[in-house]
Amino acid sequence: MQEKIIILDFGSQTTQLIGRRVRELDTYCEILPYNKFPEDDQNIKGVILSGSPFSVYDKDAFKADLGRIWGKYPILGICYGAQFMAYSNGGKVEPAGSREYGRAHLSSFSKENKLFRGIKENTQVWMSHGDTITSIPSNFKIIASTDEVKIAAYQVESENIWGVQFHPEVYHTEEGTQLLRNFVVEICGCKQDWSPSSFIETTVAQLREQLKDDKVILALSGGVDSSVAAVLLNKAIGKNLTCIFVDHGMLRKNEFENVMRDYEHLGLNVIGVNAHDKFFGELAGVTEPERKRKIIGKGFIDVFDEEARKIKDVKWLAQGTIYPDCIESLSITGTVIKSHHNVGGLPEKMNLKLCEPLRLLFKDEVRRVGRELGMMEHLITRHPFPGPGLAVRILGDITPEKVSILQNADDIFIRGLREWGLYDKVWQAGVVLLPVQSVGVMGDERTYERAVALRAVTSTDAMTADWAKLPYDFLAKISNEIINKVKGVNRVVYDISSKPPATIEWE
Repeated sequence: MQEKIIILDFGSQTTQLIGRRVRELDTYCEILPYNKFPEDDQNIKGVILSGSPFSVYDKDAFKADLGRIWGKYPILGICYGAQFMAYSNGGKVEPAGSREYGRAHLSSFSKENKLFRGIKENTQVWMSHGDTITSIPSNFKIIASTDEVKIAAYQVESENIWGVQFHPEVYHTEEGTQLLRNFVVEICGCKQDWSPSSFIETTVAQLREQLKDDKVILALSGGVDSSVAAVLLNKAIGKNLTCIFVDHGMLRKNEFENVMRDYEHLGLNVIGVNAHDKFFGELAGVTEPERKRKIIGKGFIDVFDEEARKIKDVKWLAQGTIYPDCIESLSITGTVIKSHHNVGGLPEKMNLKLCEPLRLLFKDEVRRVGRELGMMEHLITRHPFPGPGLAVRILGDITPEKVSILQNADDIFIRGLREWGLYDKVWQAGVVLLPVQSVGVMGDERTYERAVALRAVTSTDAMTADWAKLPYDFLAKISNEIINKVKGVNRVVYDISSKPPATIEWE
């Protein structure tokens, strides 16, 4: 059985990042709500307690039963996790004089302590807390300090239990990976045997056992998640898998034909459906973003359902749901940031059992699995693309003419990124058609035509994103080419907003 680290989520925005860092150490981990520690799991090697938006004194603060894990497993508390352990054992946590946020340096730490082995002096760490631990129980000992924070880290004496007030999971903590490695590998004793090849071997065997000779359908989008899920299932059950690729008319230029050709090359059994008329008809005159999304979502389900019913004796619906989808959808705070098209919906309507072979993987792990499966690199590195397609990159109502304009502008931008060697350096890119027109001059004539915005961001997981610093020469060339070649556009702007506060997509 697969050994694992359990990460108890107290609501921190960086909990997923802790999971990613542990997985990067070739160690399997699971992120669970703070109050859902599993019963009698013999494969647990250690526990990490995440940060939280709450203070330990808040009446709504999340409180876990530490008695279930204390002394039974190695524990690492991060930020709120460290404060909660100290507070629960009689220590004192108080509001900091000013919010401690940003870079700090460990001015002193115990180099011989197992948690800090191999870490250089005065290493940079990242703080993000409003409260601070001001005193610790008598059986706790301070093992690290900064100039501003006396109790930056502690260990419970004679126990494999540590707390750190900084965030080792974020990139700004210079040796955070080393600290996590010390905990996961040296302290918890994990063998680091979680790899793409081991995942494929285990998952294919599990799929064969789960599905046997049953027929399975899967909705393809052309994206990396559904594509990898399809190839993995094809490896497990072959001809019993049927994939359905719905073209709602708002894909990128020539994308439907290109993706169908790729899937044929992969040996997948794919049904392609042209549903342009249906979607354009239902979207006519609709301008509100969420309503556009719902119309496209329902329309997709209707088309998929109609095609699926033509296949006899289907018992399973497969989806490319990945781990961040599941974590966000089961958010313990109850706050919905966005709905995920893969989580829920289709099974209720179609009365099928659900199969999600990638639900344990982060996006970067999905790509690693795809490479291990021998998939084409351009499929694996394909940028994320919204399910509603270009409909959420057209501000205002949707018409075939607007889609055509946007497809042509987008094609120039994406091809340019590839030709200049920039495509793989950005997380996501696209063009947005704005609901404004501007005055221009072409030749001797004044024009009054549309404006488009180029959007390109860098990110590791889409939770946060920064605008990509693309070369000026490149932007100038793309702007010139779009204005010269795309009829109806006379102005190009570049979006330099980061997430937060902006989102990656405009709608």
